[in-house]
Amino acid sequence: MPVKPKWTQLAEHIRGQIASGELNPGDKLPSTAQLCKEHGVSAGVVRQAILVLQTQGIVEGVHGLGVFVTERADPAT
Repeated sequence: MPVKPKWTQLAEHIRGQIASGELNPGDKLPSTAQLCKEHGVSAGVVRQAILVLQTQGIVEGVHGLGVFVTERADPAT
């Protein structure tokens, strides 16, 4: 079985945090720098994972403030 790309793994990890209740609607995600350090990945990997989650409506970026879990987050999608 091929290894999943790092951005996919990170997106799944964040989805899992939302599903478990560790992250709730309205919660701010850690910064790109924090996610890079915690997961040992590049900023590009973090950006790609966040972009996928934004496209799926799980998180939303607020310019100048950060990325937040949406009120209607459904991590099962």
